[in-house]
Amino acid sequence: MAGHSKWSNIKRKKEKTDSQKGKMFTKLGREIAVTVREGGPDPASNSRLKDVIAKAKSNNMPNDSIQRSIKKAAGEGDGANYEIINYEGYGPSGIAVIVETYTDNRNRTAGDIRHFFDKYGGNMGTTGCVSFMFNMKGQVIVEKDPSIDEDDFIMRAIEAGAEDIITEDEYYEIVTEPGDFSAVCEELESAGVESASAEITMLPTTYAELEDPEDIEKMEKLIEKLEDHDDVQNIWHNWIQD
Repeated sequence: MAGHSKWSNIKRKKEKTDSQKGKMFTKLGREIAVTVREGGPDPASNSRLKDVIAKAKSNNMPNDSIQRSIKKAAGEGDGANYEIINYEGYGPSGIAVIVETYTDNRNRTAGDIRHFFDKYGGNMGTTGCVSFMFNMKGQVIVEKDPSIDEDDFIMRAIEAGAEDIITEDEYYEIVTEPGDFSAVCEELESAGVESASAEITMLPTTYAELEDPEDIEKMEKLIEKLEDHDDVQNIWHNWIQD
């Protein structure tokens, strides 16, 4: 289920304009910078930075841009200090939503996020109101390629630490414990396998569908507005998207 929704998002992202890709790279650069300031610029000793680099690469962020973000943060960069704050709430018909933000003004960010929830048929809740419905996991999505031997691919992923591998018509979804995520990504990279998506994410334990066209439209708008907000880094929800 999680892979299905992720694959739908990946196909939509392929159609993004250059300006939208630029905005995505800006957010990835910010995530790299915050991670460097928290744990240092060396991926060998900062496992979270290694994970974020894998995520950036899967989003086709140029390596030069990745290294520039690391160096800038290591040299104190622009001096901006961001707090990582998660907001939780409900979309239309009770869809569970977690919004991860990096903000230098929590009052502004909280007001904006609350406004989006209210405007598009949901409501922002208290900390913990939906996060119990999610588990932190590593998730790698790989588009199927006839040149990749499926048995060999699955065996490599399992030996590297994959917890689960789901095979679908168009893609593989690899799920890992957060601590095994980097090893799996490195094993796939060494095998010449490109990931369509690779990140530490929050996977729902239960899923929900929307049948009312108005609810679907509102949920799509909520996600769109949140994704477009400069302070929002990640959005996790349990809506099954087509």
